[in-house]
Amino acid sequence: MKKKLALLLACSMMMGLTACGGKTEAPATTAAPAATEAAKEETKAEEKTEAASEAAGGMDALIEAAKAEGELTVYGSCEEEYLAAACQNFEKLYGIKTKYQRLSTSEVYTKISEEAGKPSADVWFGGTTDPYNEAVADNLLMPYEAENAKNLISDDYKDPTNCWYGIYKGILGFMVNTEELERLGLEAPKTWDDLTKEEYKGLIMLSNPNTAGTAKLIINTMIQMKGHDEAMEYFKALDKNVAQYTKSGSGPSKMVGPGECVIGVGFLHDGIYQILQGYDNIQLVVPEDGTSFEIGATAIFEGCAHPNAAKLWIEYTLTPDCVDHAKENGSYQFLVLKNATQPKEAEEFGLDMNNTIDYDFEDAKANSAKYVEDFFEALGSSTDSADASRFLTE
Repeated sequence: MKKKLALLLACSMMMGLTACGGKTEAPATTAAPAATEAAKEETKAEEKTEAASEAAGGMDALIEAAKAEGELTVYGSCEEEYLAAACQNFEKLYGIKTKYQRLSTSEVYTKISEEAGKPSADVWFGGTTDPYNEAVADNLLMPYEAENAKNLISDDYKDPTNCWYGIYKGILGFMVNTEELERLGLEAPKTWDDLTKEEYKGLIMLSNPNTAGTAKLIINTMIQMKGHDEAMEYFKALDKNVAQYTKSGSGPSKMVGPGECVIGVGFLHDGIYQILQGYDNIQLVVPEDGTSFEIGATAIFEGCAHPNAAKLWIEYTLTPDCVDHAKENGSYQFLVLKNATQPKEAEEFGLDMNNTIDYDFEDAKANSAKYVEDFFEALGSSTDSADASRFLTE
């Protein structure tokens, strides 16, 4: 500010000289604008410094308020290994006691719906956004304008009302046991329609839409690709080949390597994890007729007991301090933060995070619950009706 004052005084003196005499007028006319521009640039620099200071001060204040609350409870819908690492690192960084429980996304949605504004946890971490969007529609998530949302690669990876923020992206596809297919003399399915072939009867597993957001995504994907009525007919045909609907979205991936199922439908990053665990008999298939993707998200529950710790959690999850722990803990999704380190494993297995359909999140938000009802109604009316015991909830 002292420099700016000196420059302005210089300008005044030069203008005074111009008014008093003739020969100094030209130099004063050229010098004044230069001094003014320098003053403007210094003002801009000062404003930026002040803004940065305010932001830092705001974050410092949030950290102190979060520490005063002293604890945080997390419901996690990603894999438990990653959930545990993220929570332990948050506690280490901020000294806030952090408890967590692993639940599938649909389980979390059901639980907080029943708790009606008095949630037993503070934040939600991981899992596909269809159940998150249902929670947004029901006013179960708290809007929060996160400072670190600036790290997102695009505003496409956050809720328009700031009720959730994306942290990763996963591709939907098939995982097949190559040894079993060879033993049975079968080829791997290449398309969604291939899964309905009679030769695959009893060989397929996918997840239960009552408990897994992955299954809701599959239902929404088929409706968007085929239309509602054709999709319901498709699921009736597919059900004849399904041996089991697992509780979690990653469940089918865990059954393929040991040969408990031959074809698992789910997220391909879960298949990568199983391959890296030593199951080299697993092949990943991206459906040739198109597929969709999840945005793994994080959010604050409306009415939570520790709102400042919850806000700090959101800021934390939108940084490499959190998401770079994913690949170290068996989660190989594409990350949607500009400053994060992408897992090389996803690229090495040929997964392209942009090779997906234009998924309609608004339709999914408005209609997921109805589509799940329609799904079960369609299977119930099938001539080869689903045995309820195949739909695991534990």
